[in-house]
Amino acid sequence: MERESSTPYEPKRNCEIRVFESSDEISTDLAEYISEISEISVKERGYFAIALSGGPLVSFLGKLCEAPYNKTLDWSKWYIFWSDERAVAKNHAESNYKLTKEGFIAKVPIPHGHVYSINDNATVEDAATDYEFMIRQLVKVRTIGVSERNDCPKFDLILLAMGADGHVASLFPNHPAMELKDDWVTYITDSPQPPPERITFTLPVINSASNIAIVSTGDDKANAVHLAVSDTTEGPDAPTSLPARMVQPTDGNLVWFLDKEAASFLESMNDDASYEHREY
Repeated sequence: MERESSTPYEPKRNCEIRVFESSDEISTDLAEYISEISEISVKERGYFAIALSGGPLVSFLGKLCEAPYNKTLDWSKWYIFWSDERAVAKNHAESNYKLTKEGFIAKVPIPHGHVYSINDNATVEDAATDYEFMIRQLVKVRTIGVSERNDCPKFDLILLAMGADGHVASLFPNHPAMELKDDWVTYITDSPQPPPERITFTLPVINSASNIAIVSTGDDKANAVHLAVSDTTEGPDAPTSLPARMVQPTDGNLVWFLDKEAASFLESMNDDASYEHREY
């Protein structure tokens, strides 16, 4: 589509943005996107390692539970992880595991042993340590790939949602967890959104993925989307520590799935070859 060139900022490089009329259309395209990555990963590596966020993101996975994907995807090769999790029991209403199991996992034939939830009987610190150890073991046997740049796990796909404050996973603006370089999984005890205790992937792990998708809907996300995908570094609205803005794959692809409301501040972005903006 044509884009206006009169704008005070430039888009972030290597960023594809897909804009949809409705959440249902996002779900349809997201299912095809995940299906394609799954098939390529299984063909090339023999596995498909995907890390999910919880919350409203799960509602966008429904199309994968329907034809043709429920019959055509090689679910036996899927390995499910969480990019972040609340430190609550697995049957707790706020558990990302519970939400994902009920909304997605229980509806497709993914082997139970391929679903890696956190240890909900441990302290949040021990749960983060255990989760990182488990991921390290799976990297050793290449169930999860490994980045040649930094030896981080290289998930085939990390699927994220973004909050109105620009947080992704459980990485919140100006939080010390944003600065971690060597840890793969960390924990926080002071989340600005309840519950306060959570585990989360660190930015180096997120940015090492082969593919990253961020789903964001609603006009309350419009400003954060604008700041996250822009190269703006000046002015009163310039981001200082916006987690979604820090999602920049080192050797992979980033795709945003937005509805019209979330994308409403992007209409005047520059026409840039590295910024692919498609409307559906």
